[in-house]
Amino acid sequence: MIVHLKGRLDSTGIDHAVIDVGGVGYLVGASARTLSALGPIGEACTVFTELLVGEDFQRLVGFSSADERDWFRLLTAVQGVGARVALAILSALEPVDLSRAIVSGDKAMVARANGVGPKLAQRIVMELKDKVGGIALGLGPAVVNAAPGASADAVSAMLNLGFRPAEASVAVAAADEELGPGATLDALVRLALRKASKP
Repeated sequence: MIVHLKGRLDSTGIDHAVIDVGGVGYLVGASARTLSALGPIGEACTVFTELLVGEDFQRLVGFSSADERDWFRLLTAVQGVGARVALAILSALEPVDLSRAIVSGDKAMVARANGVGPKLAQRIVMELKDKVGGIALGLGPAVVNAAPGASADAVSAMLNLGFRPAEASVAVAAADEELGPGATLDALVRLALRKASKP
């Protein structure tokens, strides 16, 4: 399982990038938001990845953050939402906006993405509302105050320990809010684990 790539941005297209890792070029599908966050051609970059496997294909999809990747996983679990539609949604909405739209039941905002009609937007909101829960409440300034990347890395660590994306995000957001600015990854994970284990 390839969970991230660190290398040099070789080239980009409308919906993909090529990341050169030690002389090997990886073709990575990506949202417009991720592509714009990768930086200039030839510079070092990191993408979080999800490997899609079908009967006759294998495809890497890349994201600028672990949070965006978690949302991709949640979205593609909804019936009728494939990788292309999920990337279109993530191109139109930042994870924090998507979270708030789902929690508030704002299907019109979800339908702003290309390829998402009113019925599909309604299904996405309905199916993900319970899974997302209060994530939106913890994705405000508190996450921004954390050490760069610490919150995303903490969520990733929680996922690696077997927590569901929604559980991990809520626990890390709560830990980050309690610890305040400059929280370290270790402190975030320790406190998030304690919060996640509470009934």
